[in-house]
Amino acid sequence: METEEVEIGVMHFQGEDVKRVSIVDVAREAGVSVSTVSLVLRQKGKISPATIARVQAAMDALGYVHNVAAANLRANTSNLIGLIVRDFSDSFATKVMASIVQALERQNYMVFLGQPQDEEQALERCLLSFKQQGIAGVIYLSSDNSTSTLPEKLRRCQLPLVVVSQSLPEENCDLVMRDNRQAASLATRYLIERGHRNIAYIGGAENDRIRLQRLLGFRSALSQYGMAFREEFTPACAESTQAASQVTRQLLERNNTVTALLCHSPNAVIGGISGIHQVGRTLGKDVFLTQQVALLGFEDMLHINLTSPSVTYVSSASEETGRQAAGLILRKIGEPDLLPQRITLSGHLVVRESA
Repeated sequence: METEEVEIGVMHFQGEDVKRVSIVDVAREAGVSVSTVSLVLRQKGKISPATIARVQAAMDALGYVHNVAAANLRANTSNLIGLIVRDFSDSFATKVMASIVQALERQNYMVFLGQPQDEEQALERCLLSFKQQGIAGVIYLSSDNSTSTLPEKLRRCQLPLVVVSQSLPEENCDLVMRDNRQAASLATRYLIERGHRNIAYIGGAENDRIRLQRLLGFRSALSQYGMAFREEFTPACAESTQAASQVTRQLLERNNTVTALLCHSPNAVIGGISGIHQVGRTLGKDVFLTQQVALLGFEDMLHINLTSPSVTYVSSASEETGRQAAGLILRKIGEPDLLPQRITLSGHLVVRESA
């Protein structure tokens, strides 16, 4: 008999009577051994579907709920994963977060969420809280696109750690990231093959590493087709729709031969559309009419694609990123000596009406 499981149970209410239901009660109700109930609870061993159904029916009838926290404490294990999200306004991060939670829940893990506002005291308190809750590992969704290194507090984290990032290629850690260079190269080649010869990239701060990586892909694709890279066709700007609208308008006023825009971010997409309209041009695919400007983004934007024309984009692979991050943290927990893994995910082109 696995006596440690006998103590697990919940308070069961029937009118004014209160009693504690144990797996002994469940075993008696189901007509099976206590060890069989224990195996069903832990999803271990070769138990027939019929027996599992009987045990579950007995638990439902008695109102028994398995106390996972107590079981983990006795077994020195945990089904909690700490998830640090620095920026909930970042659409890529929120999509990845949702995918991580779904993937972990399918493996019977729960997520303990933290949102530290800085890299020092708040991050340290967050990690301390994780340890106090007995989490098994940490997933960090990085949102700092201006640096290639992790916060020092995370580097010294003693728990299994997986980083999800768009801009940390130099960090020696378990990393899941988007291939920004591939995404920009794919987008640029698509536009060139449709006949565009004057393509611009708008948005992103000068020191934004995502922008710098995409510009490498942009330049590479132009070179592949024997086309020159023009610095004036890559205006940087603040991360706002107003700033993107302004640089788009200025770009098109000075270079009326531009027929296609690669947009750095959702704000750049919205601002780019505004700037196109401000100079009296329209959004569309027809490269032979200088009236139209093709526009291409780097992630799905449902609220934009509800309008017409809908926006062509290179997918962010956010769902797969979340699944890979969840899978990697579970591997790290199960294999503590696993060498650092680097998983790079490519996007695919989703052709719609804007390009």
